Amino acid sequence: MFRTALRTATRPAFRPVVAPVARPFLLRTLVSKRYTPSHEWVSFDDETGLGTLGITHYAQKALGDIVYVELPASGTQVAAGESVGAIESVKAASDFYAPVSGQIKEVNAELEDAPDRVNMDAQGDGWLIKIQLSNPGEFDQLLSEEAYAAHVAGESESS
Repeated sequence: MFRTALRTATRPAFRPVVAPVARPFLLRTLVSKRYTPSHEWVSFDDETGLGTLGITHYAQKALGDIVYVELPASGTQVAAGESVGAIESVKAASDFYAPVSGQIKEVNAELEDAPDRVNMDAQGDGWLIKIQLSNPGEFDQLLSEEAYAAHVAGESESS
């Protein structure tokens, strides 16, 4: 009797054999984000070659309540560093610049009726334009998240 109880107690629990499941992180596209010293961000999707552009949280906070966003036309060719639109707030107006060169494929039309979306989610739903990069190497020259954070900290100290 003792042997039977011992054998039952030391047996591993029954575990059904399950086929391996594809891990979601293996199926995702590699998307990374870079920043400019003038407070724009761009995320780049390696698979599609598309860059999504917006202003940073720091920039929208500095501007205040955004009341108007001027966006370029889809299909426009832009060069890195070129002004591609403007953002107006109750405090100021500011141009925003293309951090990379390419053709504008899409603009965030929702900002026409709801420019405050930039204030609510500047680095998400408040994106401005999508660009098909003509020179993906320009993306690599932009600031990493860490370098941008150091840049912002330096600006905050000097203010």
